[in-house]
Amino acid sequence: MTQRKIIHVDCDCFYAAIEMRDNPSLAGKPMAVGGSADRRGVIATCNYEARAFGVRSAMSSRHALSLCPDLVIVKPRMDAYKEASKDIQAIFRDYTDLIEPLSLDEAYLDVSDSPHFAGSATRIAQDIRRRVSKQLHITVSAGVAPNKFLAKIASDWKKPNGLFVITPDQVEDFVAGLPVNKLHGVGKVTADKLGRMGIVDCLQLREWGKLALVREFGSFGERLWGLARGIDERLVHNDSRRQSVSVENTYDADLPDLASCLEKLPELMETLAGRIARLDSSYRPGKPFVKVKFHDFTQTTLEQAGAGRDLESYRQLLSQAFARGERPVRLLGIGVRLQDLRGGHEQLELFSG
Repeated sequence: MTQRKIIHVDCDCFYAAIEMRDNPSLAGKPMAVGGSADRRGVIATCNYEARAFGVRSAMSSRHALSLCPDLVIVKPRMDAYKEASKDIQAIFRDYTDLIEPLSLDEAYLDVSDSPHFAGSATRIAQDIRRRVSKQLHITVSAGVAPNKFLAKIASDWKKPNGLFVITPDQVEDFVAGLPVNKLHGVGKVTADKLGRMGIVDCLQLREWGKLALVREFGSFGERLWGLARGIDERLVHNDSRRQSVSVENTYDADLPDLASCLEKLPELMETLAGRIARLDSSYRPGKPFVKVKFHDFTQTTLEQAGAGRDLESYRQLLSQAFARGERPVRLLGIGVRLQDLRGGHEQLELFSG
């Protein structure tokens, strides 16, 4: 059986890198891409100079400026980012057709059967990084490993502008020292529960049997058992299909109560209906969902199988979601999950709108 060779490529502060490339006067200064602070904007990404001040993506622009008063915030130019993403993907296709994009700026590549560089995944990753730097004048980091879980961790290991390789014979020792919060699918709640069980790293997690973990974590327990041993059988899928279609809006002033939120539903539904109408016939709209982000940036998403996609159904979902916070709201979103009638794999599109 051919040893799997997976590369995870991740652009370094992608949007900010494109802006600095196209406007060299921004280089070396703390800068971010995002919305205006006086219009309740949010940071999409920032360069490493800004990160040194504590600025992070998803942070409000106002808070970012309080941390870094000299921060330069530029408006996003999605067309430029999409164009660069297409150019990067074209480079990927010179090495393999098995490409699974996760977003505009990162992707998995399965080069197990690639004939380039005598099949060396490390040399392929090196050449991709060289070509992106030469042709697009931005940097990417890459991780090479026997599976997706480890390749993604590896790409972050020497950021920015780095390459890290985990060979098959290094997997066991490398994973043993990993904190459990680095495991794919382990969020804060699961990490906290593992911590209460005395499990901080994967070496400690290996002391638990598969059945014991299933009792504690349900079906995810079996996945934890495998990840603790560096096992991840997920394939790299190159059939990128939409999972949902949605619309959301951030409001200039907080919506103070449920009634004011409900008033916004008709206009959101009108926009959503237009987007659903543009879907091709290989998709079928499924269960509806709503997203609510409160004024303190906490957020909740609620969906319901079998519910209708009419105004009253969304009103009920929104009322239930609002009740989870009972606070002023800065963002509302509604959408529908999609059923893929082709039976293909559903995941995020590379060039999402």
